[in-house]
Amino acid sequence: MALTSRVWGVGKVCLLAGALMATYLLFAAAGMRVALRTREVTVPNVSGQTIAAASATLGDLGLLLRVEPGQRLHPSVPAGSVMLQEPPPGVSARRQRTIKVWLSAGSRPSRIPALVGQSARSAQLRVQEDRLELMGVAEIRSGRYPSGTVVAQEPPPATESTAVSLLVNRGERAATYVMPDLIGADGTATADILRAQGFRVTVVGDHPYPSVPPGIVLRQYPQAGFQISPGEPISLEVSR
Repeated sequence: MALTSRVWGVGKVCLLAGALMATYLLFAAAGMRVALRTREVTVPNVSGQTIAAASATLGDLGLLLRVEPGQRLHPSVPAGSVMLQEPPPGVSARRQRTIKVWLSAGSRPSRIPALVGQSARSAQLRVQEDRLELMGVAEIRSGRYPSGTVVAQEPPPATESTAVSLLVNRGERAATYVMPDLIGADGTATADILRAQGFRVTVVGDHPYPSVPPGIVLRQYPQAGFQISPGEPISLEVSR
């Protein structure tokens, strides 16, 4: 009888401990669920709002705003306002999540102005004033057009569009030469030839070389084989 009482007592203790453990786990799971829910917010609808207004609306809920490139036409949303968002309104999201938005280009396409012949800076300012999207700026180097001017555009002027690309001339590339081997040449004559080509030549002859006639190039800088452009300095060391 005593043994049976002891077994029954141990069983009750185990049963009570199991019940307490189950209750703890249940409350822990519920608490974690509540904690997670408190970190979530409902994504608001920012369609039709300006970037500043949408950023403030999302910021009040701990959400971030990212404007995606590329504007699209919309019949009712004003140009520069949010026309589409991802994720959509009503979805639950955790705080600090980024909400992507796309802006409207307005209800009607703009007419592309004539930009060829303008400076690159002026053309870009005109694009901004007309609220157009600058898709890209390609460059060429040519002596046929003034440097820094727009030489082509796509689409052409008067086209109804919201975006334009420009081709800008950056000027003719300066000519380059390969530095020749001048060792053993007459220093004075060589310097005259190089100066006539636009190079800045310095001739140095401080030390006598008994076995070499005076005025002969012994060292040069840059060395033979280097690329060099007119206007760059050249140093020649000659014998005395």
